[in-house]
Amino acid sequence: MKNKIIYTLFALILASCELTEQPTSYYEMDSYFVTEDKAKMAVVGIYDCIETINYYGQYIMPFFGADDMFMVRGTGSDGTRRDISHYMYTSSNTWIASVWKYAYLGIDRANLAISNIEKMQGYTDNVTLQELVAQACFLRAFLAFDLVRFWGDVPFSTQYTSGYEETSKPRMNRELIYEQIIKDLNFAKEHLPKGSTTSSSEVPSSGAARALLMRVYLQRAGYSLNRETVKLTRPDDNTRSVYFNAVIDEWEAFQSENYHGFYNEGYEQLFKNYSQLILNNQESLWEIAFEPNQGETDNAGTWATYNGPIVAAPGEYPGTSNYMGRANAFFLVLPYWKTFYETNDDGTPKDQRRDVNFVDYAYVWNASTETQNKTYTNSAIRNNAYRYPGKWRREWMALGFVDPNNTGVNYCPLRYADVVLMAAEAYNETGNTPGHSRETRQGAAAEAYNETGNTPEAWKLLNNVRERAGATPITNANYNSLLKAPKVYNLAFISDTDDTGKFRTALYWERAFELCYEGQRKYDLLRWGILGDALRTAQEYLESWQPNEDDNINMAKWNPKTWASSNYVAGHNFVDGKHELYPIPLAEMQSNAALNGQNNPGFE
Repeated sequence: MKNKIIYTLFALILASCELTEQPTSYYEMDSYFVTEDKAKMAVVGIYDCIETINYYGQYIMPFFGADDMFMVRGTGSDGTRRDISHYMYTSSNTWIASVWKYAYLGIDRANLAISNIEKMQGYTDNVTLQELVAQACFLRAFLAFDLVRFWGDVPFSTQYTSGYEETSKPRMNRELIYEQIIKDLNFAKEHLPKGSTTSSSEVPSSGAARALLMRVYLQRAGYSLNRETVKLTRPDDNTRSVYFNAVIDEWEAFQSENYHGFYNEGYEQLFKNYSQLILNNQESLWEIAFEPNQGETDNAGTWATYNGPIVAAPGEYPGTSNYMGRANAFFLVLPYWKTFYETNDDGTPKDQRRDVNFVDYAYVWNASTETQNKTYTNSAIRNNAYRYPGKWRREWMALGFVDPNNTGVNYCPLRYADVVLMAAEAYNETGNTPGHSRETRQGAAAEAYNETGNTPEAWKLLNNVRERAGATPITNANYNSLLKAPKVYNLAFISDTDDTGKFRTALYWERAFELCYEGQRKYDLLRWGILGDALRTAQEYLESWQPNEDDNINMAKWNPKTWASSNYVAGHNFVDGKHELYPIPLAEMQSNAALNGQNNPGFE
């Protein structure tokens, strides 16, 4: 894409054993890290591990499935994506193994880059070199956070693996890994440039580091599966308060930069920009970049093809410059979600996010006219009730393609709206108040804050997000009509008898409306300790749901239980005390003796 930094494969092969003849790919570290350009290339090698089909280009996508989106039409086992989406995976799953592999490869490259750039002559006075280390620290933190969220306690090191004897490491307690993640992000936030000084969202800014740090603190404050007790546990209340207050401190510092905000051209155009390859770091704090036109698919992505509206390929690919590439649309959305968004009296969406997030049409190939035609009435839409994520779309991309399957559409894991909602959550869970950092809250004043909380500030922030989308701000007067049955289903697992509980209910829905399919939903539910409950509730609701005429579903063919059994079984398959974590890949279990043959609970 225009202005895209093309991250080509950079592999430093730094042999630790003695060789009679060094290969041409051999580099001596002392002679390699001598210029800024070579230091940059070392950091490029870290990005390359993330920007691949085998990780964030495609294989990560089923890791995002929860109570809204699921993977692949059908529920039969495939050993890869479908098993992940429907909680049928084992330690032999090849996509889980790939994500594990590339996360560790990226961390190892980050370790290499950080340790050697810091040793370069003049480092302490060289702002460019310090910024490169900050990028590497940010990326290492991002990757380590994936490991903790996905697998819990895992082998971890900040030292480069220089020989085979260093490859077998025991698990490290996740709390120690969190400490390193926070250390890395604290360095990154001080040495990355501010968003106002850089035009590209493909390189993280200080705001991105603060945003990721907020996410880390919230996840750490929440529930996770303890593999010793096989129960969900979370820190004690005092420790949680420290983490929530740290979120607010980062939010206040983030605001002080006075740069990031909601995208000026609105929610729909924000997502069109990704498909149109337009970079803007006002709301997109960091984007993972993909490039499909290098003759290799390694650095391509499948955003808008795997997880966008279905598009039939042009027959025999005639004149490809005049057509959209195909979109296989392997990801589907539970069909009732459209009804949850707020509408006007005439049925049009009041919440403008609905028709961005939720798509109920397809593009089919007309051989007689040689055109790709939009339809709301084909069998997939009417009879099969297939509905698609809409945030990334072929129709928003320029016509023409080199590869009909892969795209250069970026994935944005950190958005301003998410930051606002994270701050809102922290305010609701603590006694903090705007402008009063934890250092200034002492004695009786601190006690008063902790008793009353600052839920009003939380509501203000949450409603800022709703207002950007055109949705009605939540108040006590409209709470029941917008956030209770029959508008949505009731949440028996969240008490809403007080204002704090009402806010938690509102946040449950608002984060779904705003951030659906972007990779946060499942891990929100996990840290709130309700992942299993949410999946089972969604399953139960689906199996009794009856569409109306506006839903454009052939009622003669609709049977909710039959549809669910063929498409969505996550609520039936999820096992508490097991599926909160993924299994360590079988190959790792067999090769790493330091794991003592003990996989995560429920897995061999």
